Amino acid sequence: MTREERDKGKSRKLHSYYDYNLLFLTIFLVCFGLVMVYSTSSYNAARKYLNPAYYLEKQGAFAILGIVVMLIVSKIDYRIYKLKFPVIKLRPVVVLYFLCIILQICVLLFAKEINGSKRWLSLGPLGTFQPSELSKVAIILFTAYIVCLSPKRLDKFTGFLRIAAYVVPLIGLVLSQNFSTALVMGLIMVAICFVASRKKLYFIVSGGLMVAIGAIFIFFVSYRSERITVWLNVETHEKGYQILQGLYAIASGRIFGKGLGESMQKLGFIPESHNDMIFAVICEELGLFGAIAVILLFVLVIWRLFIIAVNAPDLFGGLIATGVLTHIAAQVLINIAVVTNTIPSTGIPLPFISYGGTSLLVLLTEMGIVLSVSNQIKYEK
Repeated sequence: MTREERDKGKSRKLHSYYDYNLLFLTIFLVCFGLVMVYSTSSYNAARKYLNPAYYLEKQGAFAILGIVVMLIVSKIDYRIYKLKFPVIKLRPVVVLYFLCIILQICVLLFAKEINGSKRWLSLGPLGTFQPSELSKVAIILFTAYIVCLSPKRLDKFTGFLRIAAYVVPLIGLVLSQNFSTALVMGLIMVAICFVASRKKLYFIVSGGLMVAIGAIFIFFVSYRSERITVWLNVETHEKGYQILQGLYAIASGRIFGKGLGESMQKLGFIPESHNDMIFAVICEELGLFGAIAVILLFVLVIWRLFIIAVNAPDLFGGLIATGVLTHIAAQVLINIAVVTNTIPSTGIPLPFISYGGTSLLVLLTEMGIVLSVSNQIKYEK
């Protein structure tokens, strides 16, 4: 090597990358969500609370807090989550995991019932908190950490079962109250293990096992098995009302929609249309064009998460990005499938758009962690 080549090599500097594309897409989706929350909830908010912006104000507060948290978390090295605290000798990822287990036990004992479901803990004047949302972050970080301890064990099915055994206690606690969230958490765990494993064939067995377990929890629980009946007879079953009204909203939107704020189905026909059924109102007000635009935005977000996962500086960062990618992709697919009656009804919100402060705050925290992974990617300039 000549002196000139050595000097040239020394002059090369590594620069930190930061995915501003993902940051912009996330903030855009949050802002769009606020617009749709106001559009879908203003009528009911004015009738119930005498304030058309009631739900917008609450969601907006969580959005501002979430964006601040996302920006702060994005500047913290994600590898700190698997390091031991110097005093108490515990790792943040392990503390978070056991904290979520304790919170889920508190849900079983003290949860506040809302719309027939016990999933929320009361925080007094601050409102309510849904621990299962935080549990998704715990599953992502804890599974990634456990896999990184010995990735080669995933080459065998027994290794996958050992990793699953660590994660199942938290998923089981969530499953006792919330099947759909437990399903998403299970998909996150399997996706992280699948990416880390060099042997893929046995995942067919694990997939079949998950389907069998899911079928047991559906067909042997009366209210869940009833959802299958409703799905098959949505036009005639008395409990198919909400889904049927959502389909009316989608059909009436046609190509370009009725216009923002002009939905008829949100005026009491779709109960709490600002929650899980918000995509139906998007279709009605913005039409097929708006629906495809929203789906494309999510595709772009998933693409950026994939790019970060592939280029992450280590396995831990790549698996974290994979977990967040799976979380968002699963919720988008399930939510849209439910709204269009492609699958039986289940309570999964549309990420960043559906009303729900805990869900939005947790999602933005996850995006902050992924942005932190992107910030550790080095490139030559």
